[in-house]
Amino acid sequence: MTEKRNFIIDAHLDLATNAMTLNRDLTRSVHAIRKREKDLQLTDYQDRGNGTVAFPEMREGNIGLVFTTMISRVSEQGTPLETMALTGWNSPRQAYANAQCQLQWYRQMEESGELAPITTALELKEHCDMWISDAGPEPGSKRPIGYILALEGADSIVDLDYLHRYYQQGLRSIGLSHFGPGRYAAGTHSDGSGLTPKGFELLREMNQLKILLDTTHLTDKGFFEALETFDGRVLASHQNCRGLVPGERQFSDDQLKLIIERNGVIGGALDTWMLAPDFKMGVDSPRQRGIDLEKIIDHFDHICQLAGNSDHIGIGSDLDGLFGLEQTPYDMDTIADIQKLSALLEKRGYTQNDMDNIFFKNWLNLLNRIFD
Repeated sequence: MTEKRNFIIDAHLDLATNAMTLNRDLTRSVHAIRKREKDLQLTDYQDRGNGTVAFPEMREGNIGLVFTTMISRVSEQGTPLETMALTGWNSPRQAYANAQCQLQWYRQMEESGELAPITTALELKEHCDMWISDAGPEPGSKRPIGYILALEGADSIVDLDYLHRYYQQGLRSIGLSHFGPGRYAAGTHSDGSGLTPKGFELLREMNQLKILLDTTHLTDKGFFEALETFDGRVLASHQNCRGLVPGERQFSDDQLKLIIERNGVIGGALDTWMLAPDFKMGVDSPRQRGIDLEKIIDHFDHICQLAGNSDHIGIGSDLDGLFGLEQTPYDMDTIADIQKLSALLEKRGYTQNDMDNIFFKNWLNLLNRIFD
């Protein structure tokens, strides 16, 4: 008998960035991709030979639905992101064209049966009905993985007409900012700045659409400005707790409470510098620092205490966010190991209903609220 595995929704993966920037064939296994990169002695990105995400391992882990991004920023100097080797484009139209390249990769994955777009309530129901069963699909089977199309950083929205163009293409979640300055909002490492005038305009136009606002990467000032301006549904796709790990990249209790009050969901991220204070990227070892999967449950616990229930937490792993095993909990090898959270949550006293909330129900409920 096949062991029952939890159906999982992961609210943040950068699949197209891995495919089109890192040139990874995600139809191959994680271990095959690692071997190729090691054999070629690639060193252009820190996680070469250490990646953790590919379609076979997602299916192995019963991760049947994901929010997956297009990332394309504008930087008039054409300089890379401060903490990531992603080039900023000189103009919004260049950024849009680059994002469309990423979208076309998703379309190719649809044609090959790897992915299925989810843009309506009916598509969501039919897809989840296919995946949620007594045991889920057999390991090695090739059911399409559903995806919610998201923008991480809104720079590629050339103007408000392009917002509607993106929506027609299936976009259902927008994060205004990423790292550094942005056309619509300042992002991580720009604390003290907030929304730009164009950012307020974009949010008011987003109010006309059934679309999610992802508050991840907003500065404190931008966060409060955005929630005052945007009337719709909100989430924090990959965000942990500042009360446990200091730093402006995490949200304060006041910010978390506002998302809870708006009936939003916070996705726990698995990057080790977001799980333990003072983790030094490129220097510290997750094992030596004792950073395992238990750490993310500390963040779940914190949010549950703020909310009084388990209705506002989920998984937003960010496991392919240009880091690999060097910045991943040491008891993980691939994304399939998210399944290990089940035993850890049970040990902490979480019920099966709590675990269903974390693994998929909270994200499913949020999506149904925008699709209604």
